[in-house]
Amino acid sequence: QVQLVESGGGLVQPGGSLRLSCTASGFTFRLYTMSWYRQAPGKERELVAVISRDDVSTVYEDSMKGRFTISRDNDKSTVYLQMNSLKPEDTAVYYCKADRSATGRIYWGQGTQVTVSS
Repeated sequence: QVQLVESGGGLVQPGGSLRLSCTASGFTFRLYTMSWYRQAPGKERELVAVISRDDVSTVYEDSMKGRFTISRDNDKSTVYLQMNSLKPEDTAVYYCKADRSATGRIYWGQGTQVTVSS
């Protein structure tokens, strides 16, 4: 059974930090490109960051460059999102996504809530 389980969300003050984790099971994690997305209330889901299968390349949405860092540990089947200098506009449900272009398979996690508020 394929599972992506996010954790690490919560309430944080502006300027604070959080580290999200997404642990995968049921598929060969190292073969999948991993991404973080987020969806704020009333808005469409948007891409946050992407990391390649081999951990060589990363891509970030412009507003998150320099504040967020995506990383992965293929031995632990886990992808991380380190979020620093958080702003109220970062408040959203954060989702991880696994995709493998060779097969067209895509998997999503259930999401974890991040709330940035004083």
